[in-house]
Amino acid sequence: MARKRHHYRRTGGNTYDIDVTTFLNLMVVLVPFLLITAVFSRLTIVELNLPAGSAGSGESEDTFRVEVIVRDQGIEIGNGTEIIAALPKSGGEYDFAMLSDLMLELKRERPEHEEASVLMEAHIPYDYLIRTMDTVRSVELVTSADGEAELFALFTEISVGDAP
Repeated sequence: MARKRHHYRRTGGNTYDIDVTTFLNLMVVLVPFLLITAVFSRLTIVELNLPAGSAGSGESEDTFRVEVIVRDQGIEIGNGTEIIAALPKSGGEYDFAMLSDLMLELKRERPEHEEASVLMEAHIPYDYLIRTMDTVRSVELVTSADGEAELFALFTEISVGDAP
């Protein structure tokens, strides 16, 4: 009986090497680049609250509450019970410089007070909300003779809502 022969060829042990030099060069450049750019990307979060209700609590607490109401005609500043200042638009723009001065004056009168409400009419653009919040939150004052400006906190606890 004849034996069947299989015609398999054995490879002579040829092995192939993978050249990873190019990949390692890419990693050497990419890793420091990603680490450097990650330091400069920050996420800033502003914590906002809902405006406090006006329900009477029966206690005789301080009812002072800074309210900045942005309307189509201009900005109104209230103290929780009445409007204490009105800033009409000038040239179609809101007067944020005057608002900053009024906020600074209110902060000087009540330095312990931190809360403020920013109330907007529904059709006012979002950019004005941000600019109003920035103006109510802090002020930049020139503190030295050489003109250096320093940022001071005003009303840091901001509530956002719809204007009445």
